[in-house]
Amino acid sequence: MDDQASPLFLSDPSRRHWDDYLSRELAAAHQRVSGGPVTPRLDLAAFRDELASFDFQVPCPAEQLLSWTIAQMEHGIVHVTHPRYFGLFNPAPTTPAQWADRIAGTFNPQLATWTTSSAAVEIEAHVIRAVIHRAGLPARATGHFTTGGAEANYTALICALTRADPAFSVDGARAFRGRPVFYISRESHLAWLKIAHQAGIGRSAVRLIATDGSGRMDPNALAGAIAADRASGCIPIMVVATAGTTNAGMIDPLAACAELARTEGAWFHIDAAWGGAVIASRKHKHVLAGIELADSVTIDAHKWFATTMGCGMFLTAHGSILSSAFAVSTGYMPSNDRERDPYVLSLQWSRRFLGLRLFLSLALAGWNAYAHHVDRAIDLADRLSAILAARGWRIANRSSLAVLCIDPPPGAADVRTIVSKVLASGRGWISAATFEGRDVIRACITHGETSLQDIETLVDALAAAGDPVALRSADENLSR
Repeated sequence: MDDQASPLFLSDPSRRHWDDYLSRELAAAHQRVSGGPVTPRLDLAAFRDELASFDFQVPCPAEQLLSWTIAQMEHGIVHVTHPRYFGLFNPAPTTPAQWADRIAGTFNPQLATWTTSSAAVEIEAHVIRAVIHRAGLPARATGHFTTGGAEANYTALICALTRADPAFSVDGARAFRGRPVFYISRESHLAWLKIAHQAGIGRSAVRLIATDGSGRMDPNALAGAIAADRASGCIPIMVVATAGTTNAGMIDPLAACAELARTEGAWFHIDAAWGGAVIASRKHKHVLAGIELADSVTIDAHKWFATTMGCGMFLTAHGSILSSAFAVSTGYMPSNDRERDPYVLSLQWSRRFLGLRLFLSLALAGWNAYAHHVDRAIDLADRLSAILAARGWRIANRSSLAVLCIDPPPGAADVRTIVSKVLASGRGWISAATFEGRDVIRACITHGETSLQDIETLVDALAAAGDPVALRSADENLSR
């Protein structure tokens, strides 16, 4: 028998050495990233050659391997941890959330059942109850952590179908006497198309409802679409309101959507993957009025709650529907408790300890720190809006959620040219988006340490990229 230590399972002294080394190198890389460009600076051809050299036949020394990997992350990705990342809904993670990943990775609990991971399951349930209470949902509400918003929204659709006809659990879409359909704003996250496909009711079951000119779902258009579907024999099973649209950070009229859903006997779901974190803010929480009326809610902790990636939440007022939708029983699981075992209450079976990320963040800092985090982002977005307006730029949307859709001033370069030049400069990360049918520059305050100086740097970068004189001079130089 070979007793030689395996490089897969290091001795305690060796593990401590490399853990310390990794901590030091990651901290140094973080400092370099914060002071460098936001956008990648990767020589792709050289990277692919180096990557091909890993044939997995000859072991690589640990220091060389860790150093190489950190370098590729440092130079080969858009840095969402940079304070001038004004991009999509993926902010820099809190320090406690990063601790949680290391703790969960070390103990590696399997959260399928309460029996095998009682402490971890209880911690997640405690956090879910706290979020439910903060959101003002009914005391009977329940829920669980998910891999993200797509899984949480899929769970909502499965619950809606199950409540609409319990035979769906066995017969699928064939259980319905007409085609099941559901309703989302045309500005909502179009993962809903994939979700409908996955659920077996088809992408054509998704009804894209017109907006009211401000990026919010039009209740009159929603009512008209439901009436037309009823007349044609379709079965409206769910109304989805978005609290924080991806392009513009708009909040659909939650109370009006809830009333229409109730009248039609449809499940009312709120996709608050981004905007749900506003429940932390006493100053701004009112913008989510109506969330308490939802049958279910999606909130992504890895968005404005700033945990590490892959940490969503599904909340519902109907725990019995949740257990009906996902119940299963096997001889090899140690328990089958429909109140405590996550594998019979959710889509997942094997489960990572996701909720520890939000637990540690809330426990260390409290709701007040998150309130400050959200309020500060909204204040900075207002400041950015004011500076741009003073320079002749126009804000196209009226978001309450720190998302700006920006129109360049007259005579400036077009939106996509401006965005590409800002990205090329490395001075900030923004994106081109569409708002009410036209291109806009999208900027979102996501980083908890973005400063007013970072805001001013972005404004300067936008001005330089949009300057038609500078653009003409650059074109003339290229043509010589």
